[in-house]
Amino acid sequence: MKIINSFKYAIEGIISSFKSERNMKIHLLFLMLVVICGFILNISILEWIICIILFGLVIASELFNTAIETVVDLVMPDKNKKAKLAKDISAGAVLIIAISAAIIGLIIFVPKILSLF
Repeated sequence: MKIINSFKYAIEGIISSFKSERNMKIHLLFLMLVVICGFILNISILEWIICIILFGLVIASELFNTAIETVVDLVMPDKNKKAKLAKDISAGAVLIIAISAAIIGLIIFVPKILSLF
């Protein structure tokens, strides 16, 4: 029963993050756009694998960022330079992963889009 509860709590955390975090909604929108474009442009199995890995990295990093920000807010409700630094660094990590994913997405999709013309 404990393992089932672990999955249940993890899924609740993911759902909660999607409901409450604006950036998670943005990531989900881009994920859906990439999936739609992937089907339309008939990307290869390898390209799908790359996209799926990137989906996981971006979503997981946003979940880590949300968890870090929540804990920092809990233990440090007042403004604090180190608390701000921890939150900024966490957000920066997400930004780096998201930019990297976007660049890889452009490498995959732009040639396919250009070949249509």
